[in-house]
Parts: sequence; structure tokens; C-alpha cells
Amino acid sequence: MPDFDFLAKVAREAGRAILEVYGTDFSVESKEDKTPLTQADTRSHRIISDALRTRYPDIPIVSEEGREIPVEVRTGWNRFWLVDPLDGTKEFVKRNGEFTVNIALVEDRMPLLGLIYIPVQDRLFLADVREGCWEEGREGRRRLRVSEVPEHNPVRIVRSRSHPARGLEELLPLIPSYEIIHRGCALKFCAIAAGEADFYPRFGPTCEWDTAAGQAIVTAAGGTMLNLRGGPFLYNKKELVNGPFLAASSRDWLEKSGVLRRTTELMRICAQECTKERF
Repeated sequence: MPDFDFLAKVAREAGRAILEVYGTDFSVESKEDKTPLTQADTRSHRIISDALRTRYPDIPIVSEEGREIPVEVRTGWNRFWLVDPLDGTKEFVKRNGEFTVNIALVEDRMPLLGLIYIPVQDRLFLADVREGCWEEGREGRRRLRVSEVPEHNPVRIVRSRSHPARGLEELLPLIPSYEIIHRGCALKFCAIAAGEADFYPRFGPTCEWDTAAGQAIVTAAGGTMLNLRGGPFLYNKKELVNGPFLAASSRDWLEKSGVLRRTTELMRICAQECTKERF
């Protein structure tokens, strides 16, 4: 089984490389899908990929900044690394500090291990879905557990800081009392795991490397992440673009609140609001 201490060292090394670029007058390119790319993305990708290949030569890697791997090749994989070397490049460009390094190990189409590192804060979230979830920072390591969704207090819904939360306005009437919390990139998953938020609905498109580490972290902390039919949110699909999902601190709350029962309505929201544009 992969070594957490090794993976944490790799994530921090990638984070240092990102911060070196962050402190300069860096340039920004556009990829084919119109999303931004910086030297920090490519440097982090090389550090993580080289380290994983050297330490775990038998486990293949899918990285946002790596080469595209044909589905015919990926179909035969039982487990693989899923990496976003710099999640939140838009936040990086805005210099608001809300960007992360995401590393996940996927096995049997589900995230087994997950690491999310926040370079600016030197905070590391680590998860093994069989053992638990921890946060490691300057004051040491502490175990994380999701909060129980309050029955009478507002449900804390976390949404993107920079992107429109398409479909959210149609969903909110299902929730009698709520509070909106803003977080960038994978920090939304960390907020649920740390008990700072209760619910993260996503109707717009993401890619598998955007969500795998976060899903492991939420799940290991006692939460859940489901597709809109209430089924497991799976990986290594034919297309690496994700469909909509619901991440929450409790499946029980999703069912009692009526969110899962309104599948037809939620699917209608997605059909109307989701586009191929990544945001």
C-alpha cells in the first residue's frame, strides 16, 4: 500500500515549486479547452509524475497535464493514480491563495486514497477510506470528522468562489434554511471533511482529476458523494469528464431533506444548466 509520508513529501515538493512560480510575474497560456495553464502546472506535474513512477512503477498515472491515455488502455486498469498538479489555476492567476495539489489512488473505479495540499497555507488533507481522514498543518496532525447536518440551523452549502454555480438557485427551494459558503477548487471538499460545510452540489462539468482526492477525503471523514440517482460516483469512465454530483456530510440528510427524492427535478436542472464549458 502506498506510503502516506512519501506522498505527503511529494505533494509538499510540488507545492514549493508552485509557490516559486507564484512569487514571480508568470505568464498564462490557454489550453485547447480554454482553461489556463502556467509554468506552475507543468512543474508540479513533472515532480509528482516522476516521483510516482519511480516509487510505484506498476501503477499507471492519469494527470491533467499528462498525455491523453486511450480508453482502450485504461479499461484494463484495476488501480491508477489520478492527479491534478494544480487545481484552481484560475485562483492561482488571481493570486487569492485558494489552489491545491490533488493526488488520488483509484481502485476498482473508486478513490481509495486522497491527498489535497494547500501550498499557501501549508495545510495537507490525507485520507484512506478504510482508515479515516486527517489534516496536517503547522500545529501537527488531527483526525477529521464531518459534522452532523443540523436539524434546525441553516445547512451550510459550499460553492465556488470564482465560477457560477449553475443549477444552485433551482435547488435551494428544496432546503428550508441555508447559508452559502465560498471556497475555491478542491477546498470545498476539505470544508465538508473538516466540519466547516455540510453540502456541495455540483451540476456543471468537472474532470475526474478535479474530484477524486476530494471524494476520498469526504468519504474517509464520514461523508458521502453520489450521482444524482443516489448511486456511487465512479471513475475511469470512457470520458474523463464528470457528470453532476452531490457531496454531503450525510447521505441520511440527503434522503430526509428530499434532495435525492427529487431526482427528476435535479436531472432537469442539469439538462438546462450544464454545458460543455468547464468552470
